Amino acid sequence: MLVLSGIAIIVIGFALRFPPLLVVTLAAFASALAAGFGPLEVVAMLGKAFVDARFMAVAWLALPMIGLLERAGLRERAKGLVQRLRGATAGRVLLGYLALRQVTAAMGLNALGGHVQMVRPILAPMVEGAAEAEAPIDAETRDTVRAYSAATDNIGLFFGEDVFIAIGSILLIRAVMEQNGIIVAPLHVALWAIPTAIAAFLIHGFRLIRLDRRLRRRAA
Repeated sequence: MLVLSGIAIIVIGFALRFPPLLVVTLAAFASALAAGFGPLEVVAMLGKAFVDARFMAVAWLALPMIGLLERAGLRERAKGLVQRLRGATAGRVLLGYLALRQVTAAMGLNALGGHVQMVRPILAPMVEGAAEAEAPIDAETRDTVRAYSAATDNIGLFFGEDVFIAIGSILLIRAVMEQNGIIVAPLHVALWAIPTAIAAFLIHGFRLIRLDRRLRRRAA
């Protein structure tokens, strides 16, 4: 049971809001030492795990670049661009992005969007700019617009990626169904994801149209 002490350390550490890296490291040491490993062996295991999963850190390389672009005025440029477009509204900008996100996700291009690389530096400022083009917006409306931007990215990715046959979710669905005696081909699962993706687009598209109406009422 002492091997499970790491779980208790994680629960207590997170509850007390200690630094996550420190909590996880202490939990790993506690469980490994209780299992009979020495300190040097624990350090070696942590190092091996880091080297084996080093590709996971590649995504962090994008953060400094995005920070530099934002400092150079990326958000302002994106906002100014959409404000110069005729007929651009917050809902229409988001509707266009929803279609783009679903189509690209259905082709397996999941990395083209995302909160860090797309929503925060580009999409949210564009939607804010479209809303401000009609009338000034307050802090609550700005938060609402940003929330819709993040939600649109999530919905587009979630319901679009299942149409791509070589995605982990398709393989997971197939595996679960096979465990219950239902044999299906991944292609069939992907094809049956298309109606769901269309329904998600229509439902969220209706919500985006309602968002435009709410913004117009605020401006009136």
